[in-house]
Amino acid sequence: MEFTSITFDQIALSVMACIGLREVMIMFLPDAVAGPGGWLVNTREETQG
Repeated sequence: MEFTSITFDQIALSVMACIGLREVMIMFLPDAVAGPGGWLVNTREETQG
């Protein structure tokens, strides 16, 4: 059985890729999908109170 190690660089690259993908979705998908109140990416700020 062979185990591969996961490096910090691989984790950092994965996080940056996820953030970049989210930003691309917000820019190019319609608001009903990725925007304020969107079902995939909701960009509406939650209010406390």
